[in-house]
Amino acid sequence: MAFRLRGQSPEPPMAGPATGMGGDDTVTAEVCKEGDIGDGELLEVMVAGYPVLLVRNKKQFSALGSKCPHYGAPLSKGVLRGERLRCPWHGSCFNIKTGDIEEYPALDCLPCFKVTVEDGKVFVTAKKKDLESSRRVKDTSMRCLLNYDTMLLLGGGVAALACAETLRQEGFTGRIIMATKENHVPYDKSKLSKQMNLKAEDAYLRKPEFLSARGIEMWTEKEAVSVDFQKQKVRFMDGSSQKYHQLLIATGSHSSYLKVPGADLQNVCILQTPEDSRKILELATGRNLVIVGASFIGMEIAAFLSDKAGAVSVVEKKEFPFQHALGPEVGGVAMKMLQNNGVKFYMETELRELKGKDGKVTEAVLSSGENIPADVVVVGIGVVPNSTFLKGTSIARDDSSAILVDLHMRTNIPNVFAAGDVVSFPVELLGWEQSSIHHQQVAEAHGHIAAFNMLKREKKLHIVPFFWTRMLGKSIRYAGCGKGYTDTVVKGSLEQQKFLIFYIRDGFVTAAASLNCDPMVSLIAEVLYSGKQISKEEAEQGPAGLDKRRTLRSWGSAEGLSRQKQPHVHRSTSPSCSSRWLLAGSLGSAHRSR
Repeated sequence: MAFRLRGQSPEPPMAGPATGMGGDDTVTAEVCKEGDIGDGELLEVMVAGYPVLLVRNKKQFSALGSKCPHYGAPLSKGVLRGERLRCPWHGSCFNIKTGDIEEYPALDCLPCFKVTVEDGKVFVTAKKKDLESSRRVKDTSMRCLLNYDTMLLLGGGVAALACAETLRQEGFTGRIIMATKENHVPYDKSKLSKQMNLKAEDAYLRKPEFLSARGIEMWTEKEAVSVDFQKQKVRFMDGSSQKYHQLLIATGSHSSYLKVPGADLQNVCILQTPEDSRKILELATGRNLVIVGASFIGMEIAAFLSDKAGAVSVVEKKEFPFQHALGPEVGGVAMKMLQNNGVKFYMETELRELKGKDGKVTEAVLSSGENIPADVVVVGIGVVPNSTFLKGTSIARDDSSAILVDLHMRTNIPNVFAAGDVVSFPVELLGWEQSSIHHQQVAEAHGHIAAFNMLKREKKLHIVPFFWTRMLGKSIRYAGCGKGYTDTVVKGSLEQQKFLIFYIRDGFVTAAASLNCDPMVSLIAEVLYSGKQISKEEAEQGPAGLDKRRTLRSWGSAEGLSRQKQPHVHRSTSPSCSSRWLLAGSLGSAHRSR
């Protein structure tokens, strides 16, 4: 089946009048004609004043919530491959038949609605409460006091949360304990550097009562200090201990600390918690802010505070921001965006010393000899796995102290699993090389897989890492794993901040990033997820160089890369970068780098 995309289509059909309203507030409405939506297309329609996503696949209709439960992205602009729908913004995937979540970072499912076709007219029947929410929480089992098995989850982040929820969703009725050294329930850490004015509660992924209702115990300010693997017991900082039947270690990572004179001065900060985020915002407002490290966190903080701090300076030893991860092309674009907003960069130099007065930092001294006024310093120079409490045990760790796991998230210790930032795992896109990937979506997938295997249900990790960074209202999206890439292919214009870049390793695409080209990264993620490869030559040629009947068919067909059904992209209500590229090639010719 051909891959089709319509870059310009009519406005979504207006819903017809409600044809019935039951006592349970169920409404039925005509939403369009059968011919208004082609096979493999997505169309947003209206039901009782609420948007609903209508999908036609293999001539069968489905209707679901129209917005991604993660951040509310319009799913009509997503990517459809078979019965799998991928969000255009952050890569969450849903089954169009059931609405169930199939890939994170979203935690919740989509509501599904009944579709009927009569005399060429398409009708959707839905309950008003489902239309209002556009999300569905998956059913779970309840805690049974007669089940004495204990699942102990160390860590209060998304890996532990996904594990706990999956255990309940898959029928586990024993005891689930999440123990974290923080004083919060799991929260969205990605917001700490993007929305620094949020209260902690506004970043919560689940409220305490949600966890309590599902029999998930949340132990806060409970830091693990040692594990006795033979006795299957964890000891905590407060002197207490807890036995387990199955253990998940998902303790995450912490920011690396500065090792220069003056690093212990007041107002030298790291960003680790919601309290840190609010503190940095308060200290930096109207003051001189110096950020050490042009990492994702450093750049997002610089962007958020660019119009709030008196001055923002970024110090980085490489030539471009996040050069190791995204390369000089994307790093250069991000740097120019922030420079245009008043951020000053000191590149290819290092911090040599921090000077202060009355115990507070006042100046940053660089190895280049330059001095920068500094009322506040934020350090973003990498992270270290939180695994010190395992020192002296027999658990296998790599040179960075990350815990080694397999594709089942098993460690070398029986009944002990690990997930998230604290682990190194086999990465398919790197030829199964062990690596650590610090993405929210990856951590959630780890926790999900660990839960199945803790329940003795064999399930292997299969994931295409998906990441995003947002600065000054613009999002750079990234899918895959470009570690060790040796070449890039750029489509579009870096100068105009509208581009798609492919990262090449051993002649094939292992990752892609984009700006203002949704849903291209989601589309490429689906191709990579299918296990097929895009060669460098195909990336250089791109869809613009293919026959219109084929478009991206060669990136997912027997004659090209895949033997599976093809991805289908939304019927957009306005022209998109991706649609113009696919149909008219307006992203231009490929540019080769490195």
